[in-house]
Amino acid sequence: MLFSSLEFIFFYLPATLLLYFSVLQINRLFGQVLLILCSLFFYGYWNPAYLPLILGSIAINYGIGTHLSRNPSKALLTFGIVANLGLLGYFKYANFVADNINVVFGSEIPLPPILLPLAISFFTFQQIAYLVDSYRGETKSHGPVHYALFVSFFPQLIAGPIVHHSQVTPQFAIAARFSLDNFAIGLAIFIVGLAKKVFIADNLANYANPVFAAADHGEMMTLLEAWGGALAYTGQLYFDFSGYADMAIGIARMFNIKLPLNFNSPYKSVNIIEFWRRWHITLSTFLRDYLYIPLGGNQRGELRRYLNLLITMLLGGLWHGAGWNFLIWGGMHGLFLVINHLWFGSRLRQRYAHIFEHAAFSILAVATTFFVVTVAWVFFRASSFYGAIAILEGMAGCNGVQLPLEFKPLFPEFMGQIRFSGYSFGAFGGLMGFAWIGLALFIAFFLPNTQQIMARFEPALGFDANASHTGWARISTLSVKTGVFFGLLFALALSQLSGNDEFLYFNF
Repeated sequence: MLFSSLEFIFFYLPATLLLYFSVLQINRLFGQVLLILCSLFFYGYWNPAYLPLILGSIAINYGIGTHLSRNPSKALLTFGIVANLGLLGYFKYANFVADNINVVFGSEIPLPPILLPLAISFFTFQQIAYLVDSYRGETKSHGPVHYALFVSFFPQLIAGPIVHHSQVTPQFAIAARFSLDNFAIGLAIFIVGLAKKVFIADNLANYANPVFAAADHGEMMTLLEAWGGALAYTGQLYFDFSGYADMAIGIARMFNIKLPLNFNSPYKSVNIIEFWRRWHITLSTFLRDYLYIPLGGNQRGELRRYLNLLITMLLGGLWHGAGWNFLIWGGMHGLFLVINHLWFGSRLRQRYAHIFEHAAFSILAVATTFFVVTVAWVFFRASSFYGAIAILEGMAGCNGVQLPLEFKPLFPEFMGQIRFSGYSFGAFGGLMGFAWIGLALFIAFFLPNTQQIMARFEPALGFDANASHTGWARISTLSVKTGVFFGLLFALALSQLSGNDEFLYFNF
């Protein structure tokens, strides 16, 4: 069941809200149990066979975490982490490891294809963080109901945000009545996310998918074809995943729960360090707190610091998927971060700091950051290494430049690699695709993000656009003008629903 489907919007969500708040008024515990059951139904709707998996994971991790909070044991903590990673490793990486062993040693390890359970990467990381914090004595005593709700809460279950127990568990412990204000603001945020998904991401997919499919099948890409596919995917991924995060945050707000932000206009970043503070914020926070810092962070010298960055990003890439392309993508971002930190510590930058702080340099820095991020996305998206190389070769102009005009070049001896063939763009859909890309980039670079939109509509109600990285501010109501705007946007988004386009991060 997709957030962007009619059955979710008009049946599951209203029914769950009605049942939850009705039962909650009778008995708080019964209401929370009901919400757990509704969340498990949402999860099992995809494949009921994996319900025992998530239930077993919740039960075992709760038991280990409870014991660790009372009697800290490094051995038990190690067991808990290894068990979680072992479960994730089997479902996500067993085939990848077996395939590579077979290639290297010429063996034939018999391992049937393993279907990746939905959300396993997300609920595994959430529970590992809980175990570590329990060992550190940083978790309060939570009953099994609150813990199960923390893990299974359906708005964030499938694709995040990756929620820390301290952010939501205390909220579940508070009895709350239905809030029209929270419902209104939650619905508004949901509508923005829905519009991102159905208007922009799904349309960009129509131009990105054919290019990457052709490249993976060995076709050569021309410059416009390759850049069209790469930029289309760059926009698709952002608006698809940030759209999901907005929808998740909006739905949770309807239940009086405030989830953390996951995006803060990442393509406006002036460097890679800032990019990772704005992109998939909850994953970046997890990797920093539970991997980079335990590895030593920046406390063991510069060389160790850069090694820790590379290790963190390599494993972050591998978390996204079992494939060499994900490792390469993570390694590229690790290298980008190392270069970024070296630049900040360089004498050149310190000597000419006044120049680098100029507005013109900031524009160049944003463009450079966006360029390297787009190049790295090619490995993230391509299904094979050779497909990614084919796209990059095309982006570099190695296979010629195909322009959408028909005229005779003035200097043909200098333009032998440029082909003029009307309005054909090969696998890329044509000029309309670049129009969609232009719209997506305009929105990403020049328009406000979701938090800022809410601040502009309701500036008097405390929505702080400049503090969007800290969490969603509180508001008291929505004006009639605001309601009309979001009502029209909702109606337009509903008219574009197909109900068949899954979110990209469901694959991770």
